[in-house]
Amino acid sequence: MLVLGLETSCDDTGAGLVEDGRLLAHVVASQEIHLEYGGVVPELASRAHITLLPRMVADVLGKAGRRLEEIDAVAATIGPGLVGSLLVGLEFAKGFAQARGIPFVGVNHVEAHLLSPGLEHQLPLPLLGMVASGGHTEIYHLRAPGVAARLGSTRDDAAGEAFDKVGKLLGLPYPGGPHVDRLAREGNASAFPFPVARLGNDNFDLSFSGLKTAVKRAVEREPQPLSEQRIRDVAASTEKAVVTALIDRLSLALEKHPSRALGLAGGCACNTLLRREAERLGRERGIPVLIPSPILCRDNGAMIAYAGWQTLVCGLRTPLTVSAIPNLDAFPAA
Repeated sequence: MLVLGLETSCDDTGAGLVEDGRLLAHVVASQEIHLEYGGVVPELASRAHITLLPRMVADVLGKAGRRLEEIDAVAATIGPGLVGSLLVGLEFAKGFAQARGIPFVGVNHVEAHLLSPGLEHQLPLPLLGMVASGGHTEIYHLRAPGVAARLGSTRDDAAGEAFDKVGKLLGLPYPGGPHVDRLAREGNASAFPFPVARLGNDNFDLSFSGLKTAVKRAVEREPQPLSEQRIRDVAASTEKAVVTALIDRLSLALEKHPSRALGLAGGCACNTLLRREAERLGRERGIPVLIPSPILCRDNGAMIAYAGWQTLVCGLRTPLTVSAIPNLDAFPAA
C-alpha cells in the first residue's frame, strides 16, 4: 500500500511517501518569510502552503520515481496546529482522495511525531516516548499500536518555545533553537545557574516559563551589548537547564512505567545535548534510545504517511466530512 502524507500544521510544508511501512521519499519546504517577523504569522503560513503544496507532491513523487496514479491512500494532519494551515493540507488531501476514489486518513500531528522513530527503527513496545518541539512538550507511554497514555506535559511554554524566546533575547535569528544549540557547544554551561523546575515526584509535568524569565533578568544584569562569549555562555546554560528538566522527567517516567525502549521526537530531538543525555539514560536503563534523523525530527510528511499507513492497516479511515481541529488532543492523560 502506497500512502501519501501531507503535513501543514504550522510553517513547514511537507509531503512523504510510505509503502507498506517503508519510507520511500519525503520533502519539506520551510517558509522563510517568517524570519523577518521573528515568529510564525498564521495568515502568511496558510497562503504559503497553498503555493507550496502542489509542488511538494510533485517533488516527492519524482524523488520516489512514482506516479500519481500509484497512490493507494492519502493522509493529512487534522490537528493540532494553526487552523488556516491545517485546512490547506486537509482540504487538498480530501479533494485528492475523493477525485481518485481512494481512502483518506486524518492524522494527529503529535501522535505522528511519537511514532516517527518507526520510520527508521523497529518500535519495541511498551515504549516511553517524548515529543518536544516549539509547540509541544509531552511524555507518553505507548503500550500497543494505537494504545497510549499521556503521562505529562508542559504547564506553560514548550521546550522549543523556551529555546526560541531565549534566542530572541540574545538577538539570534528565528527559530532560535538551532542557533542556541550551535552556540552552546562553545559556551560555559555553568556560567549561569538557571532554574530547573521540578514539579514533584508524583507527576511528569514540566515548566519552562520561569526559565525564560530568569534568562531575561540575567541578560539585563550583564554589561551591554553582550560579548560573543557571554552569548555562548547564556546559550549553554539555557540548554543545560532545559535538557536537565527533560531528562529528569524521562528518568522518573521510566522508573514508574517500565519500557523496552525510549523514543524522542519533535524539533528539540535535534538538540545535540538532549540526544547525548538521552543515550546516556538509555545505557543506564539498558534499553535502546530511538531518535529519528534530524530531518525527520522536524515537521514532515513522512511521519504523517507512516501514521496514516498504520491506521489503514487497522482497517480504519476518516470520513471526508472531518474538519481541522486546532486544539486536538493526542492520547488521553493517564
